Amino acid sequence: MSLAGATASPAPAPIPQRVGGFGGAEGLAAFLEAERIDAMIDATHPFAARMSMNVAAAARATRTPFAVFTRPPWPRRESDRWIEVATMDAAVAALGGERRTVFLTQGRLQLASFARAPQHRYLVRAIDRPAEIGALPDAKLILARGPFALADELALMRAEKVETLVTKNSGGHATYPKIEAARMLDVEVVIVQRPKPPEAETLCDLDAVMAWIASHRDAS
Repeated sequence: MSLAGATASPAPAPIPQRVGGFGGAEGLAAFLEAERIDAMIDATHPFAARMSMNVAAAARATRTPFAVFTRPPWPRRESDRWIEVATMDAAVAALGGERRTVFLTQGRLQLASFARAPQHRYLVRAIDRPAEIGALPDAKLILARGPFALADELALMRAEKVETLVTKNSGGHATYPKIEAARMLDVEVVIVQRPKPPEAETLCDLDAVMAWIASHRDAS
């Protein structure tokens, strides 16, 4: 397993792992050949577009079979007040000009984009302290790692008087309660949609991933 190193203290894993980049698609291809990798699973974050592009390119260059393991995106429900955007810059624009309390949960990267809208009060939640937090003149930082409980999300949004939630459509259960809480409190959600995934077999179930790995182990 390989971790990018974006999180300072990642959750422990029961399998061997390495931390750090490979040096682009060429570096990853060299790693695959040096380690005699028979198959590869792209289990990166749905928004790690550059890494997924490198995985696909390295797989093609080395003829290494690979599949994508990802969480299904959250579906929009009838009572959701979603503004769906394609980029973080579009998310900033969607906040509008009038001051409001904005709950940022999109991760610590691209935080400086919101400095272009300094009129808002920002509630920022991240696993590690964002280097760009100082770019926001009116911000409160919460350092926390999911999963988050619905009751806690409701209490937080009520206490901070959140008017808009900004998030990426990452999918999964660990952080979905914020979407539920926004729905229950009639809070607007500016949600960034996923980039286009690489062309590969896409799996959303761990059992299916293990079966895929087994099939390629048998074929090697």
